[in-house]
Formats: sequence, structure tokens, C-alpha cells
Amino acid sequence: MEFSITSTPKSYLMSQPHQPFFLFGIVWAIVSMVMFILSHKGVIVLTQAENLFHFYALTFIVLIQFFHGFLFTTFPRFCTSAAIEYEKYAPIIWSYQIFSVLFFVGAVTSHWIVLVAMIGILLTHSLAFSILILIYRSGRAPIKSDPFWILVAHTFGMVAHALLVLAFGMQLMGLDLLLTSIISPVVVNLFLVFMTFVVAQRMIPFFSHSLESSSNRFVTRVFALMVLKTLLNIAQFPLAEAVASIVLAGCLLKEFIRWKLPVFRSSAILWILYLALFWLPLGLFIGALAQVVEVYTQTSLLFTGAHLLMLGFITTVLIGFGTRVTLGHSGRPPHADRLTITLFVWTQVVVLLRFALSVDSALGGTHAWLFDAAGAGWIILFVVWTLRYGRILTLGR
Repeated sequence: MEFSITSTPKSYLMSQPHQPFFLFGIVWAIVSMVMFILSHKGVIVLTQAENLFHFYALTFIVLIQFFHGFLFTTFPRFCTSAAIEYEKYAPIIWSYQIFSVLFFVGAVTSHWIVLVAMIGILLTHSLAFSILILIYRSGRAPIKSDPFWILVAHTFGMVAHALLVLAFGMQLMGLDLLLTSIISPVVVNLFLVFMTFVVAQRMIPFFSHSLESSSNRFVTRVFALMVLKTLLNIAQFPLAEAVASIVLAGCLLKEFIRWKLPVFRSSAILWILYLALFWLPLGLFIGALAQVVEVYTQTSLLFTGAHLLMLGFITTVLIGFGTRVTLGHSGRPPHADRLTITLFVWTQVVVLLRFALSVDSALGGTHAWLFDAAGAGWIILFVVWTLRYGRILTLGR
């Protein structure tokens, strides 16, 4: 694949792909949440549905950049391939930022600008995906099962992204394709959660020097159960989906225990990753119970299961991996200081605030402060993390 840019990085920020991806991902995490809160409180009016804005921005502007930042750094190592050259990752980084700006501007000015931005982000996503495919094909690693599963997850993300853009465009033309109920569980389960799981099940035992690493059969089993859970969600069989979630949670918990991770004998940078890992079966189990409660009480718990997985599992993993990669690739020991440990704990506070919001809603409460607190907690988390690690990402010190 050829690119027109042939220059070299002119700043420390652009010298490694994870640095700009992490930094811009944090910026948009803050911007998107601020706009979501302002919209929810009626301060601003969005040109698209509030839930669509929240879902798209967090998935394909925020989390996707964290994923690319980590994968563009580690995926070549997984495949035993050469590192990705600046000439290849620089256009992707800047393209994401240009179309992200356009998306947020369009969110308060014109839905047609939003559509143009979404198409641009989709094309950028496709280019990043094509680079990962080329690395996989050219890599010399004798076993590439984990990279394979990463590409499988990314394929689901690409297809769902394309369908979401198509559905939004057709809606603007007066034709509602009603694809959101299909796209949402695919994105959450088979792209975001499964992608994070595949990386975590490889890297966390490696960081822990565990002799009990996971097997490809285990990942295959998890994938099959994730597909089943997703299909049951799309078909609107909540009780059957709850059963699939509980079976999946049990499968995951049994395997994690088998790894014999030194949970109580590890440094803080590791035990936060262990906490994130166990949030996966816990989030699935609580989400299953929430579905049962919703069916029998005819109430809404505001997507409790999805938010526990997104915040408890994915966000905690991102904070843990992001901190470790930022320190390690700047020549520093991967050590979590007191402020970083506080941020890890604060992440769990944000999870609990969001869970409390769901419970309060199901009980008929009108405690709007819980929504404000959960949103503010998210913003504080990323602002403080940036104050602590932003200079390392941008200046190397």
C-alpha cells in the first residue's frame, strides 16, 4: 500500500502511533461527554438523535482511536512484522481528527455535515483496517490466532460501521431502515467487548508471567457464546439471552481462575488489569439479572449490562493498558503512582454511579444528579489522566 506522505515525524507526539491516538481519543472522550450532557439537559440541540450521537461518538471516534493506538503499536509484534511506518499511520491520525471535528460541528449545525463526517470516519476506519490485514498477511509469526481474532472483531466493527452510516444517510432521505437494534448489540458484543477481551486474554497473562495462558479453543468458545448472545438480543429473546450471558460469564470466570493470576501479590498496574478482567464475567452476570428484572417488572434499567461492560471492563482495561503503554514506550518503568491508583479507583466510582442511575430509573426515581455525577466522573477521569500523562505523550517527559 502506497501513501503520498514521505516525511518523518516533526514532533515527539507523532513519533509513535499510540501517542497521538491516545491523546486525541481523550480529547474527544471529554468533548463528546460534555456535548451529551448539555444535550440531555436541553442546553444545546443536536441535529441527530441523542442516543445515536452518544453511541457513534464513543464507539467510532473515541474508543476506535484507543484501539488503533494500541494495535498499531502491538499488532506488528503479535504477527512478527515490521513496525508501521510514520508515512502510513500519520494520514490516518489526521484524517480521524479532521472528520471528528466535522462531526461535532455538524452535531450542532447540520445533519448533512454529520453524514459527510461519518463517511469520512468510515473511510479512515477502512484504511486503518486494511493496514492491519496487510500486517497479518505479511507477518512471520508461526501462530497468529490472536491477530486472527482481532481481525474478526474488527470485521464486525467495519460492517456495523458501514450499516450505521448507511442507515443514517437513508434516514436523512426519509427512509428509516430500523437497523439500530441490530447494529448496537453487534458493535458492543462482537466488536468492542470481544476485541478488548482478545487483547486482554493475551496481554494480561503475559504481563503476569503466568504459565497458564489461554488457548485458541477458549477464545473460540467465547466467540461462539458472544455470537449466540448477540443473535438472541437481535431476535428479542431477553430471557434466553440472559441464560447465554450467565453461561458465558461462568466460562470466563472458570478460565480466569485457572490462570492462577497473582492477584494479591502484584503491583498496582497489574491488579487494576485483573480487576478489569473480572469485570467481564461480573458485568455479563449482572446484565443477565437486569434483563430478568426488566422482563418480570416491565421496567427499564437503561442498558445496565452494556454500560457495565463498557465502563467496568473496557474503560478500566483502557486506563490500565494506556498507562502501561505510555510509561513503557517512553522508557519508564510501568509503575502506577498514587495519583494513578486513585484514577483506577475513580474509574470504579464512575461504574457504580452509572449502575446507580440504572437502578434509580427502574425504581421510578428522578434523581437527575446521578446522571450528572456519572458524566462528570467520566470527564474528571480523562482530564486528570491527561494532566498526569499528557506531557509524556506529547513531549516525552
